[in-house]
Amino acid sequence: MKRYINILMIILLGAGLLAACNKQLEEYNPSGLTVDQVFSTPEGFETLVNAAYSYNRWWYGKEEGWNIAEMGTDLWTSGTGDKYPDLTQYINLQASNSVMGVMWRQLYSAINLCNTGLARVGNAGLTEDRRAIREAELRFLRAFYYWHVVETWGGVHFTVTETAGVETVANRTPVDTFYAQIFRDLDIAVANLPKTTGDYGRVTRPAAMAFLARMCLTRGQNEKAAALADSVINNYGFSLQDKYSDLWRMDNLQNKEIVWAVNYMKNLVFNDRLDATLYPNGHSRGANNGHLMFTMKYDDLIGMQRDIANGRPFNRYMPTLYLLDLFNEKADARFDASFKSVWFCNNLATARRGMKLGDTAIICTKYVVTNADTAGKPYRVYDRNISYLPDEGGSDRTHYISLKKFDDPTRGGRDEEQSARDAYVIRLAELYLIAAEAQINLGNKGKAAEYITRLRKRATIPGHEAEMAVTDANMTIDFILEERARELAGEQLRWFDLKRTGKLGSQISAHNPDAAKNFQSYHTVRPIPQDQIDAVTNKGEFTQNPNYQ
Repeated sequence: MKRYINILMIILLGAGLLAACNKQLEEYNPSGLTVDQVFSTPEGFETLVNAAYSYNRWWYGKEEGWNIAEMGTDLWTSGTGDKYPDLTQYINLQASNSVMGVMWRQLYSAINLCNTGLARVGNAGLTEDRRAIREAELRFLRAFYYWHVVETWGGVHFTVTETAGVETVANRTPVDTFYAQIFRDLDIAVANLPKTTGDYGRVTRPAAMAFLARMCLTRGQNEKAAALADSVINNYGFSLQDKYSDLWRMDNLQNKEIVWAVNYMKNLVFNDRLDATLYPNGHSRGANNGHLMFTMKYDDLIGMQRDIANGRPFNRYMPTLYLLDLFNEKADARFDASFKSVWFCNNLATARRGMKLGDTAIICTKYVVTNADTAGKPYRVYDRNISYLPDEGGSDRTHYISLKKFDDPTRGGRDEEQSARDAYVIRLAELYLIAAEAQINLGNKGKAAEYITRLRKRATIPGHEAEMAVTDANMTIDFILEERARELAGEQLRWFDLKRTGKLGSQISAHNPDAAKNFQSYHTVRPIPQDQIDAVTNKGEFTQNPNYQ
């Protein structure tokens, strides 16, 4: 199968890029096959559908996706290793940002591949049942990719027809047109996808319903959002894991809480880093690289050295104090399941006198610790006043409480950059939150509280039930955003959540002083890549988003 996907991508190389450059390319097709020949057979058409899925790997589990979807919000600020402070802190964010260029090209390539398949699915020799399913998958994926496009850049280029070569004319299409097509595609997907699949990673009917619920919530269709979410919760055999920490175990990735995931192969050879055709230049270290992004630099401290269990620390991102303070860790098990606060000695060569292997070497805490508290203690403490400034901005951006959801202790070596961890795109917990938000918008606070109570019950540390209880009076959009942060932090949703609720600017201003210094209202859409602006011939019609250069 891999050989046929490579041939397919050679044939289509450049077709999905909206005039990304002016250079004339001559491509050699060693197979001698044409697009018509490949897609006119069931086997060939399967390679197209598989390739359409593969573009999710450019966003989910990748640094670029986290930069767009989580950074520049109220939850995260820059660690010392942050490569894109223009996204994290809005420092001179402009069209030259390389993340924007990568994602624009890949999303439009994915959309073009979906358009190509949808135009040809009727002539691929598939059985009627298989044809309906594959069309539904491609429609779902097109809707999914277009959602990323329209929320990131606003009303930019839109087409539902196949691009056969380089195009130099782009259009500006209203956001409403994007969403009208997204809803049309998802309605067809819901009607024709199977309830389950034996091929993990393929989209199913409940996954399409869940994403449609997200879209309905985004567009203010609250009754439909609530009904769809409730149906996924109750009718398709999904269930919350008994413990929140169970979600992140490497031996439990394919569990009943996962509605849809981007799956990565345990054999890293088959992941994207080594696929020179699909992912040139070893894109973003291959596979899932979340384990690199959020880990503080522990291996420069006394008693510590880099190892597999503690991970390879790129220290790209650190949590804001706002995120840490949202948790009552004595009552809410999600804090300890999400964050790492203690590191244990694994290097006697640099350990302090009297320290043994396995003793506490480092503690990071969101509380203030006095000299009296640490007197005579062999370990190093990074407290609130060391890691953060008085205004709650970052101070020591190298040492801090670290998100551990994406850690992978099964990697083959301490310097391994790839992880076989699947990237969760939709899990059942989000459906509870969607249903609750929709019910709040409808004025049904009691019903909203029921959904949140069911979700928080899983997170409650025994004996602290009263502290985790909620009432109808708690049910506000602000509370839902807080609960989404506690439940979904780091899961590539936060920027979209704040934009959907109209809270991006106010939350940054209130809770992320690093980003608040530079954030402007126009940042609710991102800059169109400069090479795209340069390449189009209708520059009068296809212009840059306002205030970007």
